[in-house]
Amino acid sequence: MGSGDRSPLEVPVSCDGAYKPFGEMTVADARSRCEELGEAGSWGPLSKVAGVAVAWRELAEEMNRSGVTTVAALEADKALDFARRLWVVPPRGSLL
Repeated sequence: MGSGDRSPLEVPVSCDGAYKPFGEMTVADARSRCEELGEAGSWGPLSKVAGVAVAWRELAEEMNRSGVTTVAALEADKALDFARRLWVVPPRGSLL
């Protein structure tokens, strides 16, 4: 599950200076997050951020491939997998 007892699709995600539920994220939102995180850098401790940026790009590609307009329209297992890869669902053992 996501934050607390919420579904990962309900967890707020920062996008373009505001927050919206992960399930409402669009292809354009995913691309924007990829670009924003990609600008942070990719060396040393920022290498984890670079991996998350790549996952946002892959989410946008999967949404295009699946022909969906929001994350919530993806198959549930794919949406959950991306929620984990994007840290919408914090990594196990994390204090996020």
